[in-house]
Amino acid sequence: MKLKTGKNIVSILCIMVLFVSISLSACGESTDDTKEPSVETTTEKETETETEEEVVENYTTPTDFATKKSDVDYGKLEEVEYNSTTTGNVRKCYVLTPAGYSEEKEYPILYLLHGIGGTHTEWLGGSPQNIIGNLIASGEAKEMIVVMPNVRAMANDGTPSNILSQENIDAFDNFINDLKVDLMPFIEENYSVSTKWEDTAIAGLSMGGREALFIGFSMLDTFSYIGAFSPAPGLLPDTSLDYAGQFQEDEFTITEGDTIPKLILICNGQSDATIGTVPSYYHNTLTNNNVDHIWYTTTGGHDFTVWKNGLYNFVSRIFKD
Repeated sequence: MKLKTGKNIVSILCIMVLFVSISLSACGESTDDTKEPSVETTTEKETETETEEEVVENYTTPTDFATKKSDVDYGKLEEVEYNSTTTGNVRKCYVLTPAGYSEEKEYPILYLLHGIGGTHTEWLGGSPQNIIGNLIASGEAKEMIVVMPNVRAMANDGTPSNILSQENIDAFDNFINDLKVDLMPFIEENYSVSTKWEDTAIAGLSMGGREALFIGFSMLDTFSYIGAFSPAPGLLPDTSLDYAGQFQEDEFTITEGDTIPKLILICNGQSDATIGTVPSYYHNTLTNNNVDHIWYTTTGGHDFTVWKNGLYNFVSRIFKD
């Protein structure tokens, strides 16, 4: 599938209205680990109008799921650099290796993507090392390596003054090339990771969630697990915003001959006023296309309350036998 991006001024102006609060939320979200979300879930076969809802699973989290505990070894979080031929510069990412990391083992790998106003540091505000370390320590998740890259794939990849510019949006869409050509080969050369399909996952928040869906469905033979927490607009056409869409609705599917992901998870905050019903649009499209997936909403807005919940529920379900 070929990359498609909107280029007109109307798209840019409209996305400003929707995304104006994203960069603010990324920098100043509450990370209260003691609040237990109230979660509403729906089946994958939910009707398009979402009027026939059925609770099928509990997606709440333990009150201390993101808390650092004295009896848990959280492994090593390291900022590293790699050369990007895609962007023509040296880029940074964070790599989280599990406790007891050994080159004698091959570890599954999760690529974890940030939002439109962030960089590779944004996910650190959501305590991923605590969430994942606690799950591994309790036996609820497999040992894994987590890579948190800069999804803004351009020569000057720092946060721009106008995060809603078309240039910034295009840079996020370009990340699929940096990932395939530069980042994944670097990680595979320097860390003991499994390159098997069943050991490779991608997920993200907001704009990173949109890109996780785009990359995951564009590279079905690479990623067996795909997660999107409050995914942003632009993956599919939106006439109200004059978006062309990275995919058409009939392309956001699994066709005969495609490798079928082991897990597709999409979630959103019940009070998300930034992206509104966009995630449910993605959910309904998958449902209409008969693609099995998990969809749920949880307490919170466009913030780390939702994104940490999404990470917990995603990580606890991936790399299972």
